[in-house]
Amino acid sequence: MSAGYYTRLEQDQAGTVSAQVIDAIARVLRLDPAETAHLHNLAGQPAVPRLVRDEPEQPHPRVLTLLSSLGDTMPAVVLGRRGDVLAWNHAGHALVGEHLDFTAPDDPARRPSIPRLFFLDPLARDLYRNWDELARVHVGYLRLTAGRYPTDARLAELIGELAIRSTTFATLWAAAEVADCTVGPMDLRHPTVGRVDVDYQVWLQPDSPDHRLEIYTARDASSADALRLLTAGSRTHRLPAMVDTETSDDTHA
Repeated sequence: MSAGYYTRLEQDQAGTVSAQVIDAIARVLRLDPAETAHLHNLAGQPAVPRLVRDEPEQPHPRVLTLLSSLGDTMPAVVLGRRGDVLAWNHAGHALVGEHLDFTAPDDPARRPSIPRLFFLDPLARDLYRNWDELARVHVGYLRLTAGRYPTDARLAELIGELAIRSTTFATLWAAAEVADCTVGPMDLRHPTVGRVDVDYQVWLQPDSPDHRLEIYTARDASSADALRLLTAGSRTHRLPAMVDTETSDDTHA
């Protein structure tokens, strides 16, 4: 590939680019699989996409059946493409959203947004001991999603809102990192059961590839005991209603 052709690529003047050329660029730049996929997404899109407002997402019945099959002992959450909680079981709710209304995912207007909670809700931020690590992953995944869906108006609004209201998000977004969050550690400081160390793993569904079933498993014996206490309590106690999340992370110490 000549230097002139690469320059035309950067300036969006090279016309249609083959997958082989994109793969060659990815190898030269030493991109990882997520970054390579992001490059392919960008290469296949117009320079100035027209935003489209889709209907609210609905979880596929098979995903809900799989969630139900886990019962209430295995914490699990169904997430949409923008990180909205489409469904959760009682254990998943108790683990990552105890201060929210359990029924909120049923109403698209009230669905908890994990990115918004992560960057704008002090209670949610206090939950994660490895918040900095997870924040980078969340931003990287949003950038990967934005490459896949450059015309998604709701996604563009979410990114714009977070960039305006959170300087941390804006800084991470400007770093232009891309990540596909499929598995990793989540270290919690839970307000009810204390320290809980879990691993999250994401199950993708062929019928609804945008929707992720995220399952949390204990990393050690003490965390397993904490999860058992938490899930038992979630089935026997009424949980408080959702709190306001209008606080920016810039006001959080």
